[in-house]
Amino acid sequence: MMNLLEKMATFVCEKFTLWIIIFSLMAFLQPESFKPIASHISYLLGFIMLGMGLTMSLRDFELVFKYPKEVFYGVAFRYCIMPLIGYSVAKLLGLPPALAAGVVLLGACPSGTASNVMSFIAKGDTALSVTVSSVNTILAPVLTPYIFLLLAGTLIPIDVMALFIEIVKIVLLPVAIGVTIRMIAGRTVERLNKIIPAFSVVLIISVVAAVVAVNAGKLAAMGMVVMLAVFFHNSLGLILGYGAARGVGMSEKKSRAITFEIGMENSGLAVALAMAHLDPMAALPAALCSIWQNISGSMLAGYWGAKSEVIDDTTAELAKLES
Repeated sequence: MMNLLEKMATFVCEKFTLWIIIFSLMAFLQPESFKPIASHISYLLGFIMLGMGLTMSLRDFELVFKYPKEVFYGVAFRYCIMPLIGYSVAKLLGLPPALAAGVVLLGACPSGTASNVMSFIAKGDTALSVTVSSVNTILAPVLTPYIFLLLAGTLIPIDVMALFIEIVKIVLLPVAIGVTIRMIAGRTVERLNKIIPAFSVVLIISVVAAVVAVNAGKLAAMGMVVMLAVFFHNSLGLILGYGAARGVGMSEKKSRAITFEIGMENSGLAVALAMAHLDPMAALPAALCSIWQNISGSMLAGYWGAKSEVIDDTTAELAKLES
């Protein structure tokens, strides 16, 4: 039975991008069927973050002490590069206040858990990726609201304390509960670790579909400009993330990990915050980002992974010739 569930979970996770595209289209065409989910988005994200906590342990933070410089740069780049890109893209495209705020909010959120998967596929330093993601997430309640206020405070009214409390409730608390459960019932959690990601994928798809449904009319009118903003935001994040990592002297493996930590967002958190405290239209950039960043991330990770294989094969052949 467990083997069957694990195979189903693997299938769900492997086709994540396809599912999110299919259900987003369904939500766009039949919005009334998905709108009821919108009122539960904060709870859904809480369960997603609980799942993240179940996959974390205190060992994930060991690299903070082993490679403090790399972790510091990863966190600093995350909270400097993406918010500034979001603000610049919003100004460049002349987005309406709600959409502009949504792009800035997306950039001010921590990196998403998909960054760890992309780093693994790209043959980057996955351990560093997990550590940076974990630290980014823990710092989010403080950094996300104040960075958002600094850059978007002139666009729309922002209640920093409300954002702080919301992030603690739907991110920090569920993650802490997940880590605690893993510490208490480690063996049981280990047996479920191949199923938990699929559960999170289903919830993420539900969140994105709900946002698309609520904004179906606005998406039809402004979908192209929002998609353009998301494309520039994500692409510049990946490019500048890699360039910044190499610029401070990180190795290729570490630079690949940091690239995904910078360029891939916790779009679910941005959606939940926008729906709860901003105009629902502000959630559109994050919803579309959930789709696009998994496409762009998979393409880059696949390219780097294949490139590494070519390099490894060449090195092996040279070693054979020398021997």
